[in-house]
Amino acid sequence: MNVDLSAAADFMAGHARVLDRRRFESLLGRGDPAAVLAALDGYRNPDGGYGWGLEPDLRSPESQPGAALHAFEVLAEIGPGGSSRAVALCDWLQSVSLADGGLPFALPLTVAAATAPWWAGADPSTSALQTTAITAAAAWRVAARDPAVAAHPWLAAATRHCLREIAAMDQAPHAYVLAFAVRFLDTVHERHPEAAELLRAVGKHIPADGLVPVEGGTEHETLHPLDFAPDPDGPARELFAADVISADLDRLTAGQHDDGGWSVDYAKISPAGSLEWRGYVTLEAVDLLRRNGRIPRQEA
Repeated sequence: MNVDLSAAADFMAGHARVLDRRRFESLLGRGDPAAVLAALDGYRNPDGGYGWGLEPDLRSPESQPGAALHAFEVLAEIGPGGSSRAVALCDWLQSVSLADGGLPFALPLTVAAATAPWWAGADPSTSALQTTAITAAAAWRVAARDPAVAAHPWLAAATRHCLREIAAMDQAPHAYVLAFAVRFLDTVHERHPEAAELLRAVGKHIPADGLVPVEGGTEHETLHPLDFAPDPDGPARELFAADVISADLDRLTAGQHDDGGWSVDYAKISPAGSLEWRGYVTLEAVDLLRRNGRIPRQEA
């Protein structure tokens, strides 16, 4: 069972948005970081945040915390060349954070069309660990090569908020909250020693097979071991037996469709968003399989 990289490249050319096509080219070692950054700038607002459908199910143009996550993902790939934008994004996140250091799930929309109800119905006055944890985790990946982001007061406050909220968990949270808490702890463990104990504690909410159904999602929407522990070298991998991870890598490899792309099992909100998610997850699948040794690096 092997990934067909040529078919994946064809799928990206025919279906993916320009940003993810540029990222895919960089992943294959043929891209230009400046071109990736230019594509990302199409989603950037004058306030330093991002909107305009960078989060495919949130089509409204104003800057949103959900889009900040995806911006940090791209900026982590670009490296130092995106530093000024990463710092400006931290500034914007600080401006919309709540008093406890957390981020709201979403801010009020200026355009509700083609946007998922969970974004449109979010309470902007309440912090959401789901949003804060995964956004801070992505920012810490940028911070690994950017001292200005690592030292930013927004990231420090968001990190304290996440550690505090995770420590207060006394029952299994929603699947995405659980996954994003684990990924946050996996990312910050070297800077925050308490993360190791917290990771063991929240890991008890994950069954041995790593399959966690998404309450309120589609009929078959389920999170898998790689959703919790994508990094082969991170401590979150210790939550799963080696054969569980191997089986999940097999599942991900087998998920490539005849058209070369991967798909998602969550709700499809708009035609544009559905297609954009396929490009996004195809890029993500190839990257994850490469990092986990299923695609030789000389091929990618």
